[in-house]
Parts: sequence; structure tokens; C-alpha cells
Amino acid sequence: MNLHSKYNIPSNSVITIAGTVGVGKSTLTNALADALQFRTSFEKVDTNPYLDKFYQDFSRWSFHLQIYFLAERFKEQKRIFEYGGGFIQDRSIYEDTGIFAKMHVEKGTMSEVDYETYTSLFDAMVMSPYFPHPDLLIYLEGSLEDILKRMEKRGRTMEKQTPIHYWEEMHIRYEKWINSFSACPVLRLNINEYDAMAGSNSIEPILEKISHIVNQKKYIKKA
Repeated sequence: MNLHSKYNIPSNSVITIAGTVGVGKSTLTNALADALQFRTSFEKVDTNPYLDKFYQDFSRWSFHLQIYFLAERFKEQKRIFEYGGGFIQDRSIYEDTGIFAKMHVEKGTMSEVDYETYTSLFDAMVMSPYFPHPDLLIYLEGSLEDILKRMEKRGRTMEKQTPIHYWEEMHIRYEKWINSFSACPVLRLNINEYDAMAGSNSIEPILEKISHIVNQKKYIKKA
């Protein structure tokens, strides 16, 4: 069932899902895309040539990983532009610069020179006419304990082998990041308050919230 008309969500909307590893971004991306009949844009984890190496040696591979993500995300943004919108994105480009790259330079696992190169590329990309800014960013949040349980259930080896203090720091950094994020409107969802696998009974209340924010944004633009 196509619900974007029912909830007056424009068919050319771009909705981005954000949140730390393990919160269920991919699951919600699929559920919303199915409900709205939108396309999906997923982070390419399995084909990433740097991810496993990065978890083994942050200092050696952090810059390579961030540049790879930046290039892949810009290609996705260009694809969204060419289609004219109608996308649900799994993870935002803003997390890369606002959380991950920033963390590595602050902790000394990325040099200042590499960080300046990275941020220059990022700034050039987001100013490009091919870069459609999201109409809404949905931030998935939950306690660290709940998120770690989800990661354990998912069972990815590289996540299990990563020291728990890394995930503790990421959880804190995500909360700080979202509290100051202003690039587009934000909808915060607690991961314990919905079940994206439960069908329309769980998704439709989320669509109501999306509709309210997106249409409020349209009104502000007209005003």
C-alpha cells in the first residue's frame, strides 16, 4: 500500500536515517521505503575494502575509510538528484564529518593535514548542485545497553572484536552531534517505541510524525 498520498508526504522527498551502529537503520529504511514506495540508498558495508582493516588499525586506515565513504555517499547523492528524490537513505553524509572524522582527528588517529583535506572535500561536495539536502533526518536513539544487545544478536565479527569503550564513545558522540545538528529538520525515535518489522501498525505512527514535520517545513518555505 502506497501511504505517501495518505499522509501527504511528497513523492520526491529525501528522508535520511541516522544513528550509531546497531540501532536498526537498515530495517527502518526498508520499512519506510516499502510503505511509501520510495527507493532506498544503503551504505555499502560488505563491499567496503577498508572496513575490516580499519577496525584492526584505526590510525593506519581512518583517512582511507573516510574518503571511501565520502566518495560513495556523494555518488549516491548524485543518483538521488538524477532520480528527482523519492528516497530513504540509510545513514547520512553528515555523520561522517560531524562524528567519525572529527573523532579521529581529536584522538590522534587521523592527522590534522588529512582532516583538513577531508573537510575541504566534504565542503565542496555539499555545496554541489548535485547534492540534495534531506527534507528530514530521522535519528534513531536508545540506551547503550540496548544497542549492544542488538549488535550481539546481529553477530558481525568486526563489531564483536571492537573494544566496548569504542562503542561507549560513539554513543556519547552521537548524542552530542544530534543535539547541535541543524542542516535539516530532525525526528527523534527511540528504538524501543516501535517495531519496524510489525507492518503498518508500527510504521503509520512514524509516517504521521514525518508528515507533520515535512509539511511544516513546506509551509515555512512558502512563508
